[in-house]
Amino acid sequence: MSKVSVVIPCYNSIKFIGACIKSLRKQTFKDFDVIIVNNGSTDGSADYVRRDFPEVKLIDLPKNTGFSCAVNTGIKASDSEYVFLLNDDTACDEHAIEALVASMEKNKRAFAVQAKMLQMKHPELIDDSGDYYCALGWAFSPGRDKDESKFKKKALLTSACAGAALYRRSLFAEDKVGLFDEAHFCYLEDVDIGYRARLKGYENICEPGAIVYHEGSGSSGSRYNSFKVELTAANNLYLMYKNMPFLQILINLPLIIIGILIKHAFYTKRGLGRAHLKGLRKGVSKIFKNTEKKVSFGKKELRGCVKMQLELWINIARRFGATGA
Repeated sequence: MSKVSVVIPCYNSIKFIGACIKSLRKQTFKDFDVIIVNNGSTDGSADYVRRDFPEVKLIDLPKNTGFSCAVNTGIKASDSEYVFLLNDDTACDEHAIEALVASMEKNKRAFAVQAKMLQMKHPELIDDSGDYYCALGWAFSPGRDKDESKFKKKALLTSACAGAALYRRSLFAEDKVGLFDEAHFCYLEDVDIGYRARLKGYENICEPGAIVYHEGSGSSGSRYNSFKVELTAANNLYLMYKNMPFLQILINLPLIIIGILIKHAFYTKRGLGRAHLKGLRKGVSKIFKNTEKKVSFGKKELRGCVKMQLELWINIARRFGATGA
């Protein structure tokens, strides 16, 4: 049994996947195996991996099941202590896994430790340094597009970006945090699971000593497009419903409405207002279809909820001091 299983969901990534696996071959930390979940690729990715990277365990799914299902498939196929979820359009610094494992083992309450993700084409800039969630109903990465040299300290997060994050595998058990919610398909699924972990008293951390380079939107094609806007809007409503008791939703409702209106104006200016409205409608439908997935709030979760509410307010100030959304 390896200490770490690297799980890479792969979707039409023949341009990127080779560099990703080759960067793993150079790791200073050696006690890991690699599981690639081919999410119905049609560009020859699976055949390329099968031919050129025999050390990789390849799981073929017949169609694109989305990020959540793909990573859950990989997690279930692993038997390691830790699972390193990694996007297919990344390349890891040679010390990345070593730094992530060391950070995880120093923080026994950690559910996830994410790498500092840098932009592949502009490595002096942050791609993702982890996510905060605020009372406006926005998830954001405070480091995005900023000078990477300013992010040298570990930071506690609402959630880790699952594009390059190490998770404590035992906490994926249903009586702990649970697996990724496949109703999300993709987008905000990592915020959802990270928020759930925080409600249950665990921590999510950004480890700046672990560096991963990210092409960004390697599968979806761009930062803002109708597919992404629609899914993000739907999943965001669903995320709030799932992870907040009804009283907390009522407390935050005025700010949530303001947040939705600001987002709609932002997307409308980019010709994506219709996609945003469509996503909101789908979000309401998703809530009614998945009512059984709402978090059960016992004493532990209610304590976590109070702590998170304070952070939701604090994170509004953080958001307006940050770039990205």
